[in-house]
Amino acid sequence: MSDARQTLTEIYDRQVQEGTMRPDPAQRALLPHLQRIGDELEAAAVRPKRFLGGLFGKPPVAPRGLYLWGGVGRGKSMLMDMFEAHVAIAGKRRVHFHAFMQEVQAGLDAARKTGVDDALRPVAADLSAGLRLLCFDEMQITDIADAMIVGRLFQLLLDRGVAIVTTSNRPPDDLYKDGLNRPLFLPFIALLKDRLEVIELQGPTDYRRDMLAGAKVYFTPADQAASRALRLLWHDLTGGREGGQPLRLTVNGRIVEIPDHRSGVARAGFWDLCGRPLGPADYLALAQAVRVLILEDIPHLSAANYNEAKRFVILIDALYEAKVRLICSAADQPERLYIEGAGSFEFERTASRLREMQAADWGRPD
Repeated sequence: MSDARQTLTEIYDRQVQEGTMRPDPAQRALLPHLQRIGDELEAAAVRPKRFLGGLFGKPPVAPRGLYLWGGVGRGKSMLMDMFEAHVAIAGKRRVHFHAFMQEVQAGLDAARKTGVDDALRPVAADLSAGLRLLCFDEMQITDIADAMIVGRLFQLLLDRGVAIVTTSNRPPDDLYKDGLNRPLFLPFIALLKDRLEVIELQGPTDYRRDMLAGAKVYFTPADQAASRALRLLWHDLTGGREGGQPLRLTVNGRIVEIPDHRSGVARAGFWDLCGRPLGPADYLALAQAVRVLILEDIPHLSAANYNEAKRFVILIDALYEAKVRLICSAADQPERLYIEGAGSFEFERTASRLREMQAADWGRPD
């Protein structure tokens, strides 16, 4: 693999020695499984292709992928990000599973408008064009529309030679548990077990909860000191990486982009999320896609920014109901953010929720 041909284990050990990674035997034991997939992909990328085979032959055989599951904060996303970053092939992609399935649904809608008999085939062909590795973060199936197409979609991607690596909080057998028409979903679980190696990342440590236990998560005023504190929290929660990648969610045919996202943690400014014409569906999609949101520069709210204030209320409601951990900087304490003008009375509930969300044990239980 890349990084001067170091193995993932060597990279991990080096980061532990440098103090940017905490040693964890369960994490380290997983790395050879990821190494195998990377080695197979890199070997296939440099293997000479026969001329006729390249033009008319079968697609390359996908290496057996990996389904990595375990509790929140164990480091699953961090390990997958490390793996994806160091696989030395061009055709690779890392995407949040929720965002990917919204992209698929949008593609299906577009394909159906063309009158094609099988809308999923062109969508799978488009998604897999030039792709050899697809990394999903946080696989979860809660929507019947996703449940009914995901099995065949994965089969089409695998048949086209795409290796799949995914993380999840649940074992395959618990996916879409108690969902409508679940017997129709069971062949997908069998496919996962057959084509992906299923490994539980065990261990007692919830790093994300440990990092935030007793930590300050609401900073006021929103000054340079608050900005530095949020940067440090982002650094700690995302495994010591400075930059993230945009999180693009497809909602009702539109793209909603969050500036920074890594390992289930999103970072955005108030105006990124509340200064644009976003609505409940957008905020619900965001709340389903992330586990921690770092929100910067919440201003004083009043009649002068009434629309932005309304969106902020809807955003907090979505985060609250989904148990998303909120870390933020604001112009004032929650009770003093919106003290006059239309909507100030209704904001009392939002202020109360902002207080409640500062509790050390706030967040999703699984």
